Amino acid sequence: MRVFCGTLIAAAAMAVAPAAMAQAPAGGTAYVVTYIEVVPSAEREATGLLKQVATASRKEPGNQRYDVLERIDRKNQFVILEAWADLKAAEAHAGGSALKEFKDKLKPLQASFYDERPSNGLAVAPAPASASRGAIYAVTHVDVIPPSKDDCIVMLKKLADDTRKEANAERFEAWQQNNRANHFTVTEIWKNRAAHDAHVATASTREFREKLGPMSGALYDERLYKSL
Repeated sequence: MRVFCGTLIAAAAMAVAPAAMAQAPAGGTAYVVTYIEVVPSAEREATGLLKQVATASRKEPGNQRYDVLERIDRKNQFVILEAWADLKAAEAHAGGSALKEFKDKLKPLQASFYDERPSNGLAVAPAPASASRGAIYAVTHVDVIPPSKDDCIVMLKKLADDTRKEANAERFEAWQQNNRANHFTVTEIWKNRAAHDAHVATASTREFREKLGPMSGALYDERLYKSL
């Protein structure tokens, strides 16, 4: 009897715990941010694999964007930023052969787990077809305590509106994680490092970070990248 009950409980748990991708709304663009860290000696090999999966993924139906970035100060860390026409396209990619082959080859090189975070667009806008040569990418994980989620959303939307008016701002978006509604990803593209640094010093950015502090659930984790 105990074994039977345990089986029923496990089955019920699986039924009410869908994959993070499946928790996204069925309509609208589907976004995914993936953090990857490999052992330092595998940086070059990982770079080659990332370029291969990017080329294959951009040819898949429904792909709108597939940015592969290398962290500037830690070259063994990478991030993938994806945008798909809808959830169906994102799920097809997630279950496709190109991504599976990439993950299989990457696995022996990894220094940490494959950190994939399906998300919804919170503050998005049309972006340039390609970033400027030498552009700087900033990717920030924003984590607030659950009661502050809605306040953070309002603040992120205001920051997005303010930032897009700045000179040399090529993209500024905020995404909300599907399975953790109080977790967000901010993605930015700046024409150069000077433009990014000028943004950090603006009144709107400083006000946002000041207000965010008391509601934060973790450190404000901004990382700078370049495109591969």
